[in-house]
Amino acid sequence: MTDKMLKFVKIGQQTPPKRKVGDRRKDFNEIYDEFINEKAKEQSSRCSQCGVPFCQVHCPLSNNIPDWLKLTAEGRLQEAYELSQSTNNMPEVCGRICPQDRLCEGNCVIEQSGHGTVTIGSVEKYITDKAWEEGWVKPIKVLNEKNQSVGIIGAGPAGLAAAEQLRKNGYKITIYDRYDRAGGLLIYGIPNFKLEKDVVERRTKLLEEGGIEFIQNFEVGKDASLEQLRKKHDAILIATGVYKAREIDLEGNDLNNIFPAMDFLTASNKKGLGDKVEMFDNGTLNAEGKDVVVIGGGDTAMDCVRTSIRQKAKSVKCLYRRDKENMPGSSREVANAEEEGVEFVWLSSPKEFKGKNKVENLVIDKIQLGEPDESGRRRPEVKEGSEFEVKTDMVIKALGFDPENLPNLFDAKELQVTRWGTIKTDFDTMETNLRGVFAAGDIVRGASLVVWAIKDGRDAAEAMKIFLEDKEIKKSKVA
Repeated sequence: MTDKMLKFVKIGQQTPPKRKVGDRRKDFNEIYDEFINEKAKEQSSRCSQCGVPFCQVHCPLSNNIPDWLKLTAEGRLQEAYELSQSTNNMPEVCGRICPQDRLCEGNCVIEQSGHGTVTIGSVEKYITDKAWEEGWVKPIKVLNEKNQSVGIIGAGPAGLAAAEQLRKNGYKITIYDRYDRAGGLLIYGIPNFKLEKDVVERRTKLLEEGGIEFIQNFEVGKDASLEQLRKKHDAILIATGVYKAREIDLEGNDLNNIFPAMDFLTASNKKGLGDKVEMFDNGTLNAEGKDVVVIGGGDTAMDCVRTSIRQKAKSVKCLYRRDKENMPGSSREVANAEEEGVEFVWLSSPKEFKGKNKVENLVIDKIQLGEPDESGRRRPEVKEGSEFEVKTDMVIKALGFDPENLPNLFDAKELQVTRWGTIKTDFDTMETNLRGVFAAGDIVRGASLVVWAIKDGRDAAEAMKIFLEDKEIKKSKVA
């Protein structure tokens, strides 16, 4: 083994090379070039094969990372892929968009010892893309078709992961989604330079080929109530995600050219998919030639600032109320944004939007960090008399997302929610207060990572399988 692995002392950390900044500012293509085979094997060989692999411990899916790194180092790529996909329904997606610096790579033992982490995400992306190229990725083959059916509301990562797992067990699956394409935020929220859309589309096409039915442009509560879907299916999974933009109540909030992040990103992604987008085409949701200010410090804010750069904005500023060290977004994304020309205004908070009909200036307060709050993070406090103004033609609010009012939307007043508006479920079974109705993903845990949504979808599928088997046993006893 030693001639294949444990090379972290001799070989340094290396990620696939980034495209030149000047080139990547001009288009929406992914910014990293592909690993070539030898580099992927070389980087995998740096793994220390820890007795307690902290990379795996800190992966929400508990991916068998050391094992598929070892297989990659040995050139056994198909086996590496098979192992990778056994715990992850979308390894090609997670390899691209997971914040590895906060999860697996950030907890790599050789990173902690000062040798630089194994670039796990890049290897995961490489072996999965190789699997697609070689035809190793196959549609689901059901050996034992069951008569029970499951309706899944939401075609995002949680819904898709649950659908795949349940279909593998022979259940008839129908996915209902309000949008015209499956994928949820993977399609309309995340820009192409992080996740090209054909990567998502080939995955959903594979699920269709495996017998999963997709019904698009379908709104529960409008096209059918939740109760009607319950009567149609043996079990229901709610996996809608959270889409309602958080607001800030400031003077001038009603001025034109102030937009929620999802409106801006959806318009850009739809345009990239070749759709006609009137508000983009008429310049309303297009950053070209504008002084853009993005408010927020998470990954959605990073998507907005980097999209604005590619739309040829005149200038792009990002306002965040804490400092760089306390930013919730991925440090890699911040670094990429800085390289591409985004100006970060740290320790700043919006105070007032000014303008006649549309926003023209933004009044900003300077912030200082005080004592830690209940979360342990230092509390932002406004510096008295510190306000200043910046010129802006367009403001994008990337302040996070809250759940929509699903009991009202679904015409299901009896559906219980938490005080935060997320769906209330049993911790062990993931079942709601409505018998046979389960929930998973962001609509339960709040806005989170794609990898957590996949984890929740897989867990929900396992819980639903137990429920459906029990239901079938009871039915057979009655018969």
